[in-house]
Amino acid sequence: MSTDPSHNGFVHHACLYGDDEEFLAMAVPFAEEGLAAGEPVLAVTTPANIQLLRDALGEWAPALDTADTACFGRRPVGRVAAFLRYSNRYGEPGRPVRMIAEPVWAGKCPRQIAEWKRMESGLNVLLAHTDARLICTYDTRTVPDHVVEAAWATHPRHVVGDLVLPCGTYTDPEIYAPARQGPLPPPPASAALLEPPASLAAVRRFARLRAEAAGLAGQRVALAETLANEALTWLLELGATDAELRVWEEPGAVVWDVLALDREAALPGPYAGFVPPGPEAGQHDGLWLLRSLCEAVELRGEDGGGLRLRLRCAGPRTLRWP
Repeated sequence: MSTDPSHNGFVHHACLYGDDEEFLAMAVPFAEEGLAAGEPVLAVTTPANIQLLRDALGEWAPALDTADTACFGRRPVGRVAAFLRYSNRYGEPGRPVRMIAEPVWAGKCPRQIAEWKRMESGLNVLLAHTDARLICTYDTRTVPDHVVEAAWATHPRHVVGDLVLPCGTYTDPEIYAPARQGPLPPPPASAALLEPPASLAAVRRFARLRAEAAGLAGQRVALAETLANEALTWLLELGATDAELRVWEEPGAVVWDVLALDREAALPGPYAGFVPPGPEAGQHDGLWLLRSLCEAVELRGEDGGGLRLRLRCAGPRTLRWP
């Protein structure tokens, strides 16, 4: 797979493969070309694929970096951070990194799958400042058809063997995500409500009491206080003058809903808060922390003004083992 050495900027391809031979037909030349040029090469895929690739690379195998895809970022925000860590640590001017990355689709619920699809599209924005060459692999023997369709829509090009071809249904990331984010369902009538004025102290106290009432204990109560505090702080920094906080329980989860009032700032883009804190994160540091700590974070603009931030966290019967 020829890569123009004069090319600068992020490269994001998809590879849909139906058997081991198709996977290797892409992965071997991509890895060999990079390793021969002295470029770092990382394969994030299944243990079976990692072994296949190592066997096929022969003398190049010891130089290949690998990671089990199940451990390389459990949530989209973690995977973005992992990509950036690898690129920042091993990449340098004139020496881009190469990455083969296969998301885990099996076993995920529809909400999680939708978030991973949005992340695949968002990588075109979130990694645009890097010189990384990334190929996202999809095993068509196991992934459902709607995931395959999303692969065509979220990658500008796809790879077949050593050929690079355009994806005819590729959609601009700034259009892809908003088009798939419908309105949030309203909070249930049974939700506990903290009405304004919502000072940080009042929000922390309310969060602690509601977490204990939901059956959370110990570190999870402290986490609830932290989440509520960070959510309100971020909204105030964004331009809100006050907020309403609602909390309710769902099977396996506690949901925190923060509605900003009298908001002046514009709604952040769909990929805000996915980049770890640093010079490029800016005002979205707090949102990144929320995405990192919660099972899911949803952000919507409200009709007539306002901004709704909904956080889904593990409930008391979702066990956490050391």
